[in-house]
Amino acid sequence: MVASEIRIITKSPEETEALGARIGAVLRERGAGATVCLSGDLGAGKTVFVKGFAAAFGIPPRDVCSASFVLIAEYETVPRLVHVDLYRIEGAADLDELGIWEYIGPDTVTIIEWAERLSERPDDVLTISLAIRSEQEREIIIRDETNRYHLQATAS
Repeated sequence: MVASEIRIITKSPEETEALGARIGAVLRERGAGATVCLSGDLGAGKTVFVKGFAAAFGIPPRDVCSASFVLIAEYETVPRLVHVDLYRIEGAADLDELGIWEYIGPDTVTIIEWAERLSERPDDVLTISLAIRSEQEREIIIRDETNRYHLQATAS
């Protein structure tokens, strides 16, 4: 099966957050079992994206923290949302100690920042890469390896 890929340029943090909200709404409607892996340099907008994503689940953006404070945040939403931030993780031993695999599965929608630090990836994952183009602009590449998510219309 050929993966689908969408490239989007956002021109402000607000646009990045709004894109996160649109994708979050689609995954909330589809129900539990989705895993979103975010990657990108420091300052690329991963947490801004997650704030929008979480807002689609009814979580106020101010309640979404960065890795400096929380590694895993669970939200009692329907379906349950789990936000994982691996910024401070240095290796597989840290991942095992964190117990990350307990948070990924059929009962949750899990969004992972700094996913490139995972030693392995779940089978069914939506990969989103954020890159800095300028002070305000971000290039966002959304890759659906299994074509499960059908996000073409959502990203427009």
